[in-house]
Amino acid sequence: MSDKPSETASRGAEAEEPAEEPAEEPVKEPVKEAVAVEVPEDTVPAARSSLEEDPGDDEGWDGPAVESWFADIHARTPAPVRTATLWAALATGLLSMLLLGEGLALNLLLVAIPVTLGAYFAAGAAARRPRPWTLVWGAGALALLIVPAVRDAEWPSFLAVVAAVAVGSLALHGGRTWTGMFFGPIGLFTSLLTGPGWGWRGVRERTGGARGNLGPILRAIAVAAVLLVVFGALFAGADAAFADLLESLVPDASVSGGPWHVVLFVVGVVGALTAAYTAAAPVQWDRVEVPPGRARGRVEWALPLIVLAALFAAFNAVQLVVLFGGYDAVLEKTGQTYSDYARQGFWQLLMVTLLTLLVIVFALRWAPRDGSRDRTLVRAVLGTLCALALVVVASAVRRMDMYVEAYGLTRLRISVVTVELWLGLVIVLIMAAGVLGARWLPRVVLASAAAGVLVFGIMSPDGLIAERNVQRYEQTGKFDLDYARGMSDDAVPALDKLDEPLRSCALKYTAEYLEENVKPWYATSWGEARARRILDGWEPSPEADWRMCSRLSDELAYR
Repeated sequence: MSDKPSETASRGAEAEEPAEEPAEEPVKEPVKEAVAVEVPEDTVPAARSSLEEDPGDDEGWDGPAVESWFADIHARTPAPVRTATLWAALATGLLSMLLLGEGLALNLLLVAIPVTLGAYFAAGAAARRPRPWTLVWGAGALALLIVPAVRDAEWPSFLAVVAAVAVGSLALHGGRTWTGMFFGPIGLFTSLLTGPGWGWRGVRERTGGARGNLGPILRAIAVAAVLLVVFGALFAGADAAFADLLESLVPDASVSGGPWHVVLFVVGVVGALTAAYTAAAPVQWDRVEVPPGRARGRVEWALPLIVLAALFAAFNAVQLVVLFGGYDAVLEKTGQTYSDYARQGFWQLLMVTLLTLLVIVFALRWAPRDGSRDRTLVRAVLGTLCALALVVVASAVRRMDMYVEAYGLTRLRISVVTVELWLGLVIVLIMAAGVLGARWLPRVVLASAAAGVLVFGIMSPDGLIAERNVQRYEQTGKFDLDYARGMSDDAVPALDKLDEPLRSCALKYTAEYLEENVKPWYATSWGEARARRILDGWEPSPEADWRMCSRLSDELAYR
């Protein structure tokens, strides 16, 4: 394999967009060549076309009938690590050590900046050019890390961090196919062992030879750190105002937390080198070969789907009759309450939506594909099924709205209705792909999921839940006090609108926690800072003792 820059650039582009540039002929491993010689040519197509055929007693498990989907993927040898990448990894470790010990907020975004720079330098050394979708994934990953900075609730922040890792991995790997979208988010972990070793070799090369010796630079940094510590301590002792300024700006790096700081430093360095190595030598997940399904006859394929579409149409007709005829007649006939009718229907309709997407996936895999008439049949049948499924999505959302009217809004309810709306969006995208072509579909589906997580976190689900439940209390006099106490600081602005003593019962524990736990600026979210401003100097009502709060909880609870 040549080390010329032009060929390196070609391979970098191929790893990013394998379908847009001519790919080099893959170099087969010796074992693969031996298998190719031993297996007769007439047995290979049969192995690829179907896995249902019995290979026979003489072929066994290692015969040609079992061909790995991952046979053609490989990660090329990365270019030597650049000095800028090593500095970025060191900066990531230091920031992780100093900023991440108090919690996650703005500090996570600050740590992600040198990680991004290190990956950019490593990709440049490998002659990989940033493509439009690379920039979209990279910007999306950084945008998702804004959620912990603005929201105090842990559950949307956790979803945002997981989504940021997945989207950032796609930015490092590239990819445009369904296999690339599926394996790309988890492919970052393949570099956890190789990345640090790659970085360590780069450090040894620079510290053990004449060229680019880092020894003087490291000694200069150590001397500068000692001078800052010594003179900073003297200035802090000489002036109280300067000491307060240092205390508010400089992260805590006390000796008592030394082992934890070391762990955070190692995690930061390893994470940065893992991302950089992936950018320099991405695994080409787009080359995962999934064997196509066997095309079925028109009647065999279309008849079950037409029957299913007829069932969908009958259900949707009933929904329209109920909608215009009113729910009272249905409830009187079934003997159900308003809330029971809503709760029973939503979960079944959510499952219907999921199964419909699964049916569409298998239908496309086994669809007839002999000519234009087959394509027209596939579009007509699946388009009708998708349109009917959208009515089911609307019915499910309406059922959840009825249930919220009866029992209030919770984290589970707002989460599942968000998932249902996203599934409806996926169905719309599938319908659009049937008209415009499906080349863009994998990327857009995953991008819509990441955008949904971002919007879900930014809109403050805990704040929406508290606001909706406070409005319902003003209308019906019902309020789940125990649930409100367990909400995050994002709910404080809405709960602050309650009348006393209910307000004090809902906010007393939050105010006590904020008073006892003060975090530095880089570990404090905007939601927590806003709650502190609202509760600063606040005193609970004397009436809000545990007896009063317990009585209110029983009186206002949903029945």
